[in-house]
Amino acid sequence: MDNSIIFAVGGVVLGLIIGFIIAKTLEKNNASKLVKEAKKSATLILKQANSEGESIKKDKILQAKEKFLELKAEHEKVILDRDKKMSDAEKRTRDKESQISNELSKSKKLNDSLESKIKDYNHRLDVIEKKQEELDKLHKSQVQQLEVISSLSAEEAKEQLVESLKGEAKNDAMAYIQSSLEEAKLTAEQDAKKIIINTIQRIGTEEAVDNCVSVFNIESDDVKGRIIGREGRNIRAIEAATGVEIIVDDTPEAIILSCFDSVRREIARLSLHKLVTDGRIHPARIEEVVEKTKKQIEQEIIEVGKRTVIDLGIHNLHPELIKMVGRMKYRSSYGQNLLQHSREVAKLCGVMAAELGLNPKLAKRAGLLHDIGKVPDAEADMETPHAILGMQWAEKFGEKDDVCNAIGAHHDEIEMKSLLAPIIQVCDAISGARPGARRQVLDSYIQRLKDLEDIAFGFTGVKKAYAIQAGRELRVIVESEKVDDQKAADLSFSISQKVQTDMTYPGQVKVTVIRETRAVNIAK
Repeated sequence: MDNSIIFAVGGVVLGLIIGFIIAKTLEKNNASKLVKEAKKSATLILKQANSEGESIKKDKILQAKEKFLELKAEHEKVILDRDKKMSDAEKRTRDKESQISNELSKSKKLNDSLESKIKDYNHRLDVIEKKQEELDKLHKSQVQQLEVISSLSAEEAKEQLVESLKGEAKNDAMAYIQSSLEEAKLTAEQDAKKIIINTIQRIGTEEAVDNCVSVFNIESDDVKGRIIGREGRNIRAIEAATGVEIIVDDTPEAIILSCFDSVRREIARLSLHKLVTDGRIHPARIEEVVEKTKKQIEQEIIEVGKRTVIDLGIHNLHPELIKMVGRMKYRSSYGQNLLQHSREVAKLCGVMAAELGLNPKLAKRAGLLHDIGKVPDAEADMETPHAILGMQWAEKFGEKDDVCNAIGAHHDEIEMKSLLAPIIQVCDAISGARPGARRQVLDSYIQRLKDLEDIAFGFTGVKKAYAIQAGRELRVIVESEKVDDQKAADLSFSISQKVQTDMTYPGQVKVTVIRETRAVNIAK
């Protein structure tokens, strides 16, 4: 049993050994076959690599030869260009050398000729000096002979001759001056007329005379009832807030606004337009719209001033002066719109200054500002002549001395110190003297209405005062806290007596004092 196991194990081991040997033998044969095949493929790869390397080598050699030929051609071209430049430079150098040699030869010839001329001049000077000495000797001898003949010394004879020549020269000079003055007067008058005529012809503006009424157009007559309100309360509120008389008559689709102050008329017109467009017309709404419209008019005044300054080409004007220029749109001078008048004067001054060879921009500036004193801010300013007031404002806001003097002197209140002043005066007269430009009756009428309102403002407690119905009624609104009912009646009597004493007017003036008490609370 044990032997059989041993034989079996030995057989297995022997089988394994034989199998291992056979496997190694087969593996060795396969490996040799693989090595042979690898050697064959390596040989083929080497052959292919050698052939490809040879072809690449040939290509690189060809490329290198081509690159060499290109570089050689470029190098030869650069050398040729350099040689050409050097030859050109050498040629220019030779030309310059020849030119310099020519110039040197010319300068040498000129120096030689100058030296010869200097010698000649020196010789001539010597000859002239000798002759001058001989002439002096002859002159002295002749003077001595003349003194012996005339029994006068040379100084005495000279004095007599000078005196006689003085008299003749004086008479001739007087005659020449007289003729020159007459000729200058004639030519100056002709030139002045020519300049003025050319200036007037070049500035042609339409004349617009301000009226005291404005027409507010409405779509239908039904709107009139809403504007009047219940028992006329709306129209009374508009008149109290704006100081403009509202005339509602049989004129179809129109309401007339009457007031001498064009600013008030414009505020009333714009306020009515907003109220009618909005549809809500009652006293509280009226007061609110009127206040907003007043602010809008103030802003519009500034915009008008800016546009005017830009149109005339005036720069660096102080904002306060621009605001005053805008206010002139709503002021009139003898019925003539003040802004239009000032624009026209500015253009006339610019043209006339250019004709006279002066600064036209400065002349335009003075022409535009010459009447700013007619738009005073305070009542105290109204006592100062408008030319002086305008000059003071111009000085305050940094205008030049020539401009300030021209503004103050255009009505001869002060002495004229520059040529701008007479130009402003002449152009102001030209603008105001145009046919139809002004109406003095209208201006005196407006002044009478302003004086009427000023009388009311002179009493304590007066809040607003409006002259309406062409000055036949003075409507005074007082502060209810300061004036009671009894004082209101006394105030109406006092104002009427003051008007009767201080003013001259046709017909009669009705003084109405309005006192209103309001109680306002807000529900939150």
